[in-house]
Amino acid sequence: MRMLKKDTKIDFMSMRWLAFAGSGLIILTGIFFFITRGFNLGIDFTGGTMVEVSLVKGLPISELRAGLSQVGMGDAVIQKVEGSDQKYFIKAMQKTGQVSLEEDHEQTVAAFRRALNEHVGLVDHSSDAAGNKLDINNVSEKTLIDFFVKEGLSEEDAATSTEILLDMRKNEVGLITDFAQIENSGLKKRVITLLKEKGFLGDYTFLNVEIVGPQVGKDLRVKTTLAAVWALIGMLIYIGFRFKFIFGISALVTLFHDVLVMLTFLLVFRIEMSLQVVAAILTIIGYSLNDTIVIFDRVRDNLQLMKKDKAEDILNASVNQTLSRTIVTSGTTLLAVLALYLFGGEVIHTFAYTLIIGIVFGTYSSIFQSCAWLKIFESAFLGRKNG
Repeated sequence: MRMLKKDTKIDFMSMRWLAFAGSGLIILTGIFFFITRGFNLGIDFTGGTMVEVSLVKGLPISELRAGLSQVGMGDAVIQKVEGSDQKYFIKAMQKTGQVSLEEDHEQTVAAFRRALNEHVGLVDHSSDAAGNKLDINNVSEKTLIDFFVKEGLSEEDAATSTEILLDMRKNEVGLITDFAQIENSGLKKRVITLLKEKGFLGDYTFLNVEIVGPQVGKDLRVKTTLAAVWALIGMLIYIGFRFKFIFGISALVTLFHDVLVMLTFLLVFRIEMSLQVVAAILTIIGYSLNDTIVIFDRVRDNLQLMKKDKAEDILNASVNQTLSRTIVTSGTTLLAVLALYLFGGEVIHTFAYTLIIGIVFGTYSSIFQSCAWLKIFESAFLGRKNG
């Protein structure tokens, strides 16, 4: 399939200095923002607390954030769980210096609960909790059994009733939404009466609570950097063997350019640096390299077919001959990633956003940068003096 006429004759080499200048300006902008404010590191790299919460009714993220702001947690990251209108991930980074990681974790979870109880548009059950009523949606198995035994049930009946209640909480949202469900559950009438008198149905539950230590975050930063470095070195060796070493150098500079441009956009727009973003960057390194290798393969062929031509003629011909293929491949990939960004849910937004930036600038660098660097290293690339 061709999107362009068969014999395009665009003089890409004459535009190389303009391309270098544009890329240099973007990268310098990134360096400025890195020095002045640094990356917006996510919980994966800094340590902190992550909670998966399920609400009895879905709420706008803005309303949840407003409630968290009331307890000093307005900077927490809130993401709706894909495929559910009632489940959310809430992440808060560890505060530095004053308390231990465990104390910070406990304070953060308590703040989340306080925000949901007092400042979000849910029924406020804090008075029930204060009156020693049992939150049926959040109480543990042991506490339930102890409660039933204390109220006069046999250990066997207490265990059976507890098992039924816990099974009821294993639904799509992880909550019992009303007492009608309990009444139709097969529980004994005495148990149902006890639950109505001395229990209540909390409007939310924490499905999962995780703590990420700062040492884990430090290890991730180191391993992330090493992964990118080793990926680039591996590609340099591969291209050096497949083509010439100078091709590997040019590809490495081009890929380094792509990484720096993506990091610049993350810095400028304060996109959270997470493991998703790292995965997207490594994906783009491989994707951009594929485009570059296709062009370099054509350059190698043209070195034999155009032995007496100048370097810029060989390079221009190679880029023009692969241009349609490059645009079609990148265009179809970009459409798929755009669909992922628009319809994939908030959880995957940063991953898709990084891929979009990477595809656009990876395609640009394959066309305007890869062969331009071969032109810079002209004598090594040609293996002869340019005539």
